[in-house]
Amino acid sequence: MVVSRSLDIAGDELDEAIVQYFRRKYNLIIGESTGEDVKIKIGSVFPMAEEKSMEVKGRDQVSGLPRTVTVSSAEIRQALAEPVRMIVGVVKETLEETPPELAADLVDRGIVMAGGGSLLRGLSDLLSQETDLPVTVSMDPLTCVVIGCGRYLEELDNIRRSRKALVS
Repeated sequence: MVVSRSLDIAGDELDEAIVQYFRRKYNLIIGESTGEDVKIKIGSVFPMAEEKSMEVKGRDQVSGLPRTVTVSSAEIRQALAEPVRMIVGVVKETLEETPPELAADLVDRGIVMAGGGSLLRGLSDLLSQETDLPVTVSMDPLTCVVIGCGRYLEELDNIRRSRKALVS
């Protein structure tokens, strides 16, 4: 590992951004599972060739009665804009700190996304546009994170030794 950054934004925060969007825009209270369902079914962070829409049920904040609204994927992009902007910012900051030799590899090979967040429609397109690098989603993004963590733990002793050697 040469450069790393961590950001406390993941699927739960994206779901919460959708929940808060419904409260602000529609005065509609929806649960986290509904927010996640909206994200999975129509969520996107980059304009899509064919926009999607869906009906979302919740409880009206004013009357307390059940209500249904229809939302589009374009609206969900608005809901996700802030947390996604933060993700893109951290990726760019990390790339700015990347040594030139590795930056050259990134130009050739690009960025590979992993984890559940990489399944969000358009995230790879947005990152590619923002970084001018090719971006792909790993073949099995949900399990490759676990496999990578396992390999890291297997190599932890070697990593510690190499860090001590660099300090000495």
